[in-house]
Amino acid sequence: MFSKETYIARRTQLKKTIGSGLLLFLGNEECGVNYADNTYPFRQDSTFLYYFGLSYAGLSAVIDIDNNKEIIFGDELTIDSIVWMGQQPTLSEKCERVGITHMLPSNATEIYLKDAIQKGQKIHYLPPYRPEHQLKLFAWTGEHPAVQQASLPFIMAVINQRNYKSEEEVAEIEKACIVTADMHLTAMRTVRPGILESEVAAAVAEVALAANYQLSFPIIATINGQTLHNHHHGNKIKSGDLFLLDAGAETEMGYAGDMTSTIPADATYTTRQKEIYDIVIASHEASIKELRPGVTFESVYDTSAKVIVEGLKSLGFMRGDAAEAVKAGAHALFYPHGLGHMMGLDVHDMENLGEIYVGHNGQPKSTQFGRKSLRLGRMLEPGFVHTIEPGIYFIPELIDLWRSERKFEEFINYEKVVTYKDFGGIRNEADYLITPTGSRLLGKQLPRTTEEIEALR
Repeated sequence: MFSKETYIARRTQLKKTIGSGLLLFLGNEECGVNYADNTYPFRQDSTFLYYFGLSYAGLSAVIDIDNNKEIIFGDELTIDSIVWMGQQPTLSEKCERVGITHMLPSNATEIYLKDAIQKGQKIHYLPPYRPEHQLKLFAWTGEHPAVQQASLPFIMAVINQRNYKSEEEVAEIEKACIVTADMHLTAMRTVRPGILESEVAAAVAEVALAANYQLSFPIIATINGQTLHNHHHGNKIKSGDLFLLDAGAETEMGYAGDMTSTIPADATYTTRQKEIYDIVIASHEASIKELRPGVTFESVYDTSAKVIVEGLKSLGFMRGDAAEAVKAGAHALFYPHGLGHMMGLDVHDMENLGEIYVGHNGQPKSTQFGRKSLRLGRMLEPGFVHTIEPGIYFIPELIDLWRSERKFEEFINYEKVVTYKDFGGIRNEADYLITPTGSRLLGKQLPRTTEEIEALR
């Protein structure tokens, strides 16, 4: 945990921003996998962590701005809990660590909120992302889940604090990025023909767990990199395959790392693998050069896409003016996702609060295929932490669909593209901090070029 002063300062700033009303923070509960006592690993709500720092199940909190009260609601452990789970700090000790002096039992939450509603106080809450959150809101406020309306002022106030990472947050994210890099280095040394994807995933997970970290998201470890979020690990790696690893570590405080590597099954890349891989790296490097305050991330995405189009033109997959192809959306046959996303206490930071607010500052997103998947598009500012992750994919179903529709034939050479339907996909991802003068890579530099990766094989 950070010092209690950090959490006090965060709450103070939040109260000044919103000004009045009551702010409700829904902490998370334990969640059963297939019965109550067999639980998923507990993960506290990230906004609760940001303002209250306590990673314990069964807590909720209120900042009552009108009455100048900050309250944590929770219960002391019973002897049965201690027998099965071991001793924990008392509720009072937990609260003292984050500068809270007022605490009440869990069953007092409903009483407190209903009293506030009766007195005409405005109750602010964030978008509920778990069913139990919706049920609690229903019980505590009387609002049916179908009509529950999160507070936009609360959403924007939280985003406008959490988007700007402090020095101590950056240091914590950097710890996650260092272990994340070690996870990828392990994969580069492990991948080989004849083993299962699951064996690589296991070796990668071991690195995070050995550091006493968790995974920041389920590992993507696959020879079918053309499927963007492929969590299946049952295939055997064969000679000639490309292996895509997208994985990250999460520190004990909940801060995330997120990187992607694409590794040859064999000691070296084939000629056609190297040709496509080099285009992705050129796109990545061009994107990094654009990162600085005052530049919109969507313009960086445009740069990354134009480099991909130019590279694919040189190999005969595309034709025509690169800028026009990107404007029309023809590049999205090969590059159907955005360039990156905010990262912090969530690997897709604050995604539950809405991409349009977090990544686009409330401005409407494009509806164009590919561009609509931009999780981040807003102007960059010092303190932002985000990923850079261009990619090239040959998705057979998408190729067949666009070809049947004769889509973008002025830009796409389908006769060449269909010969690569068995290629798979390549993505390269690293994590960056926007500084006052540019950007800085977080963690340590992974081998990036084909030559650097082959040196580890």
